[in-house]
Amino acid sequence: MQATEIPKNYEHMSPAGAEVRVLIKNEHGGIAHCTLKDKIISKAVRHKTVSEFWHVLSGSGAIWRRVDGDEEITPLVAGVTVDIPLGTDFQYRSDDGDLVFICVTMPPWPGADEVGYVTDTVWEATAPR
Repeated sequence: MQATEIPKNYEHMSPAGAEVRVLIKNEHGGIAHCTLKDKIISKAVRHKTVSEFWHVLSGSGAIWRRVDGDEEITPLVAGVTVDIPLGTDFQYRSDDGDLVFICVTMPPWPGADEVGYVTDTVWEATAPR
C-alpha cells in the first residue's frame, strides 16, 4: 500500500514543458500533480505507448487534441477532466495563472523518450527547451 503528499519541488519537466510531481505509480499506471506555468504554451507531442486522463485543479487555459483526423480545442478550467488517448497529438496552454492538474497515466510513464514531437499545431510553443 502507498500513501503520499504532493512534493514541494517538482521531480522533472515533462517533454511538453510542465512541472511533474510524481505521486504514486505501480505496474498498471501512475498519477502525478502537474503545473504548466502562467502564460506558457507547451510543446506539441504524441505519446507512443500511454493514454492519460487529466483533471484540472486550478488556473485556466486550453488543450488542443487531434486523433484520426478529428481535432478540437477544449477549455481547461478547474473541474474539467479530459482524456488523451494513445496516439493523440496534443498541445496545451495556461492563460490565467499556473495551470495545475492531476494526470493519470496508463500504463506507467516510461520516460522522456515516450513522446514524439508534433510540428503542425495550432499555437507556437513557448515552453523552455
